[in-house]
Amino acid sequence: MIKLKTPEEIELMRESALVVSKTLGMLAAEIKPGVTALYLDKLAEEFIREQGAEPGFLGMYDFPNTLNMSPNTQVVHGIPNAEPLKEGDIISVDCGSLKNGYYGDHAYTFPVGEIDPETAKLLKVAKESLYLGITEFKAGNRVGDVAFAIQNYCENHGYGVVRELVGHGLGKKLHEGPEMPNYGKRGRGKQFKEGLVVAIEPMINMGTRRIKQLKDGWTILTADGKPSAHFEHNVAIVNGKPELLSTFQYIYKALGIESDEEDNFHQTKLVL
Repeated sequence: MIKLKTPEEIELMRESALVVSKTLGMLAAEIKPGVTALYLDKLAEEFIREQGAEPGFLGMYDFPNTLNMSPNTQVVHGIPNAEPLKEGDIISVDCGSLKNGYYGDHAYTFPVGEIDPETAKLLKVAKESLYLGITEFKAGNRVGDVAFAIQNYCENHGYGVVRELVGHGLGKKLHEGPEMPNYGKRGRGKQFKEGLVVAIEPMINMGTRRIKQLKDGWTILTADGKPSAHFEHNVAIVNGKPELLSTFQYIYKALGIESDEEDNFHQTKLVL
């Protein structure tokens, strides 16, 4: 079911989203060769609780951890383990929080140390596709407009766009309507209206779009064993236009990166 949000609800959801944004920023400084996903998961749980929120994923659908951590050929829903990260790895960190009764939920794929140029390009294109999709998320447009923008950009770079997993509406439930696939045709699907809040999340594979699932019932892998990238933002329609509730700026501050990619999607400049 699609539930449009009031301006007051959107502000509460911004608080929830920023809990996740700050958590990802904290983790950015900790992700390096030799660190384990389980260690990062413990840090994240403690940090989220310190912000007066609860981990959004822990226990949901019986998921055992705070973070979905998906390295290299894992697409999403990886379970944190004790295997140390290695130089040249990449790892998708998907985090959720619950605060004031509303969810925040977004993700970033981090390089671990220096990564090869081909993988770096995958991350760059996948993240660029996220913002192209967000640009199309405005009143009067439809799900297919966002989906086409992401699919067209990534496939033109030769990448596979995962079909079986999609973005979603967000609110008092982690997964609300509408579903937000990363492939589709312009002008198709549900029409966007003022107050809609969604999680837009391209899942982009270096090779085939096809995936498979491990026997743990969670971890999704690329079918051909090539890397996958995952980026996700929480976005609301405010005054007919897309407005980011989440931000990657805490990540960039931790890593010393300058970026203006979000400038068109924030109502006011963030104070970090």
